[in-house]
Amino acid sequence: MQAIGAIQKRILELCDERGITPNRLATISGISRATVRNILNGRSKNPGAITLIKLCDGLGITIFDFFNTDTFRNLEQEIQ
Repeated sequence: MQAIGAIQKRILELCDERGITPNRLATISGISRATVRNILNGRSKNPGAITLIKLCDGLGITIFDFFNTDTFRNLEQEIQ
């Protein structure tokens, strides 16, 4: 799995855990729905740190909590 796929999976996982839609996440995070949609559909290949931090704030977690999963620990480093 690539990093963007792991980010997409994690966002959807966290939304599901909280019973919210990605659109609701966008609203409570102060991020446009288009930005969240672009992350989730793969148009945004490299979401910025500020965007991820805002999403985490909306989810009520730290950036560490976002990335502290087996999915991210097991990611192979991407070489480009």
